[in-house]
Amino acid sequence: MTSADPESADLYSIADLAREFGISTRAIRFYESKGLISPERLGATRVFRRRDRARLILILRGKRLGFSLRDISDYLALYDADRSQQVNLLAEKVDERLQLLEQQLADLQTTIAELREIRNLARERVISPS
Repeated sequence: MTSADPESADLYSIADLAREFGISTRAIRFYESKGLISPERLGATRVFRRRDRARLILILRGKRLGFSLRDISDYLALYDADRSQQVNLLAEKVDERLQLLEQQLADLQTTIAELREIRNLARERVISPS
């Protein structure tokens, strides 16, 4: 929604945001339906402001880092609240996510080691069958 009007410089259409972030308009509408972003309406047209764009950045970053929509929603609910509450919630959720990922990494390393052992045993049996 580019225009000579300085006020509209901070306005984005759903197509603008979809293009900028490489996501579908359907994804943006989904986040809207979940209450994560709240565009204004001009008739039937959604108009997103800088705040919606910033929230969308946080949503996409949260999803990329593996946070649930519930976690993202909780964080965004504090977006305009006390900064210390927001930081505390973020630190708590990051710690939980790190713990989960570290456990998954340990599990993967164990699985990889077991698979290598099985592969080596299988190759030994092919090379020197009993």
